Amino acid sequence: MTSEELNALALKKLKKRLVLTRDLFLFSCYTGLSYSDTVRLTAEDIVKGEDGGIWLETHRMKNNNRVRVPLLSPALKLIEHYKSYPRFPDEDFLLPKLSNPRVNFYLKEIMKEMGWTKWLTFHCARHTFATTVTLTNGVPIETVGQMLGHKNIRSTQIYARVTDTKVSRDMSALKKKYAGQELTLAKEI
Repeated sequence: MTSEELNALALKKLKKRLVLTRDLFLFSCYTGLSYSDTVRLTAEDIVKGEDGGIWLETHRMKNNNRVRVPLLSPALKLIEHYKSYPRFPDEDFLLPKLSNPRVNFYLKEIMKEMGWTKWLTFHCARHTFATTVTLTNGVPIETVGQMLGHKNIRSTQIYARVTDTKVSRDMSALKKKYAGQELTLAKEI
């Protein structure tokens, strides 16, 4: 998803039954967590980082790789919003649960509500984190890979395509350097 699409989704007024799905999806967009890792987070997974900020620290369900992510404001707001959401007495999860098939079904409805033709699954949120939220905003691919819980950079490269926005931003200083470059051009070729 693009930054514009992410913002539009965050601001879209949806039917009540779709809001929870949208919020779980947005949480993943801002943390890079998979569906299974998102719905099993507990208060113990929220820690104070070396920088004094609030971090998420957990292990991926898929491969048990450690994940540490500084929490961005939208993710923190979602955690705060769902603190008082009704739960079973023995559950201490940060976010409410829906089944993965139900979430993906609702994402298709959300896609229609947004007027999008692109295919939307929960896994798109992980891609959005890698590309739109982090890489496009200058976070190095090695850092993105660590936050996604990847052991090697090749895994991250599959998720994270470099956008034109990032290329343009990265090249702007170089473009300025060569802007006044003198050339001797042949008068006729």
